[in-house]
Amino acid sequence: MGSVAASAQSDLPVIRAATLKIGTVNWELDTITRHGFDVDNGFRLEMQPYADNGATRVAVAGGEADMFVADWIWVAQQRAEGRDYVFIPYSKAVGGLVVSNDSTARTLADLAGRKIGIAGGPVDKSWLILQAYAVQEFGMDLAAETEQVFGAPPLIMKAAFSGEIDGAINFWHFLAKMKAGGMRQLISVEEATAALGLDPDVPLLGYVLRESFIAENPGIAKALYSASRNAKELLRSDDAAWDEIRPQMNASNDAQFETLRDDFRAGIPDPGSVNTESAGQLLELMAELGGERLVGNATTLPDGLFVGLD
Repeated sequence: MGSVAASAQSDLPVIRAATLKIGTVNWELDTITRHGFDVDNGFRLEMQPYADNGATRVAVAGGEADMFVADWIWVAQQRAEGRDYVFIPYSKAVGGLVVSNDSTARTLADLAGRKIGIAGGPVDKSWLILQAYAVQEFGMDLAAETEQVFGAPPLIMKAAFSGEIDGAINFWHFLAKMKAGGMRQLISVEEATAALGLDPDVPLLGYVLRESFIAENPGIAKALYSASRNAKELLRSDDAAWDEIRPQMNASNDAQFETLRDDFRAGIPDPGSVNTESAGQLLELMAELGGERLVGNATTLPDGLFVGLD
């Protein structure tokens, strides 16, 4: 790189991304920096790895980083408490419930009296949506009519493979590995969301920045979004781009790698701003099912939560 180009890059605003060391968002962020989509869009992206989600949030709250990834329902809760966080859509990839290939279960109703493993705890959003779906479709109280085991995603995956549990709700990338390992999806959260009359295309996960940071760097939010879309389009269309990031995907074999790739692609949201009406309907359901423990004071959609991108 010539000195003039290097100097020009050094003058660009920087987004310090607080990420998990093994987070799936790194696949996209690595693609952004590897292919120069950040510089092309007028900023420089720097990745700062942390051990857990809590640490990424503390880093941004304390000014040590500028961006982290979270679901917008959590961001709405924070915004309702007065924090100036805003949300830029990243992924609509959500979980589902899987069973072993030889399970006799064909619907959620068939899991009555059986044991379900759940990653994410009692107010996990996938679990709540599947409970609402079970009531609507089968008149079934899924929580009362099954036994639940809560645990970390790897433990739920292990328990499912060993047969200790009859069904498992897990995060999308663990589900991909479970499907690659011979399990089948009984129902996806996307299907359940649509059956409940909600919009399954509302992206749940996104990049979270502070309004104050955006104000100090005019145009930075749309620049980040553009770089994200550049990376998504490359990852959607070019298998070779996946070979570049495969070493960090923690895929044990080709089947896992291909399922992770395909499920990531399926989670790419349509371009443009989040539909606030659809998001508001989902938030109302989450408030009804999860209560204050899930949404805090955000019983309705806080103004300014979503960055306008159209």
